[in-house]
Amino acid sequence: MRSFRSFAALGAVAALALAGCSGGGSSESGDAASGAAESGDAVGTVTLTVGASPSPHAKILQFVQDNLAASAGLDLDIVEYSDYIQPNVALADGDLDANYFQTVPYLENYEKENGGDFVAGEGIHLEPLGLFSSKIKDLADFPDGGTIGIIADTTNQSRALALLADNGFVELPSSGDANVNTVKKLKDFEFKEVDGPQLVRALEDVDLAAINGNYAQEGGLSLSADALAVESATDNPSVNVLVWNKDASGEKLAAIQKLEELLHSDDVRTFIEQTWTDGSVIPAF
Repeated sequence: MRSFRSFAALGAVAALALAGCSGGGSSESGDAASGAAESGDAVGTVTLTVGASPSPHAKILQFVQDNLAASAGLDLDIVEYSDYIQPNVALADGDLDANYFQTVPYLENYEKENGGDFVAGEGIHLEPLGLFSSKIKDLADFPDGGTIGIIADTTNQSRALALLADNGFVELPSSGDANVNTVKKLKDFEFKEVDGPQLVRALEDVDLAAINGNYAQEGGLSLSADALAVESATDNPSVNVLVWNKDASGEKLAAIQKLEELLHSDDVRTFIEQTWTDGSVIPAF
């Protein structure tokens, strides 16, 4: 089994160089076979170096490595990252064959700001937002003139507003960005913008809050048990995807496509459903 390599970012703009490990070539078939044995790779197996966030991404990849990869001719070298910048930098530099940590909107924004020519696969999982309250037990009981807590950062705010729109609180603009200033309120309430990590604590000060699954979980809330409404994975642009370089070719591209297939298998779906029983991670396929 390949071991994890973990990288912590020193800052959003800090450069992080990944050391590439490659052995010298040999014209002797015996030397080649010996090299494969030393690395633990079976003859004919393709090794893919895949960058991922620790959870749930790396955990899902490790499940694939432990249970599905060998029979598909793959060996996954999983590299963990704690930031959202370096996995794409490493992919563009060729230190990774693929990464698994981001959504398509995030990738498109990254390419617009930083360049790169990447390909995104299909949605694998969603870490959904939920609507939570410590004051009401049903959305129908939301009071006139109430207050809704919503995350302050724009990317997640648009997701939160989409969930509120699905539940009849706002109408999204027909074009342009959705934020607290551009949506049409369908009920009598006020928004209270809050930093994401503080939303659970802010529940005592609002009547309802749209909270990201990771923040809810960290605050002791369960999406399956405590949320009054949960974001759906169906046609959701915030699903997480496998990403690789557009110029990938040959056996590497074939191996990436095989990994993409495995990540959408019934085995992975079952693993996600049985591992995150609180609904904090749900399959998107």
